Amino acid sequence: MALAIRFALFGCTNRPFFHIVVMEKRRAQRSGKIKEMIGSYDPMPNQDNQKLVAVDFQKLQKWLGFGAVPTKHVAELLGLGGFYPIHPMSYIKAKRKRTLMEKQVADMQAKEETQETAAIQVNEDTQPDSTEDASQ
Repeated sequence: MALAIRFALFGCTNRPFFHIVVMEKRRAQRSGKIKEMIGSYDPMPNQDNQKLVAVDFQKLQKWLGFGAVPTKHVAELLGLGGFYPIHPMSYIKAKRKRTLMEKQVADMQAKEETQETAAIQVNEDTQPDSTEDASQ
């Protein structure tokens, strides 16, 4: 009987909520018998743009002592919380997000520059030259 620490999906449509539970390790087991609930995770950002996590670390240590193994996603979450070493995928996700944000900022700056140059060209076209007025 191998044990796993994993997410159990609760909540409604378009509003997920996960319990962090200990259960037997089986691939197809979604609604299996839960040994113990050790925490919860709300992936939807709240008003302060925070994703809420609650973990009972004493229960977690107890089940890790019994040989329970956390799944990849739970290990990432515990790594971000400081209980485990930070999962390598966390670094990869952060780098991807950072490069995406840098690209979006560069695109916005380029768009603003083209709009400014277009506005300057329109202003130059609508204003008469002072040399033409002086010659007449």
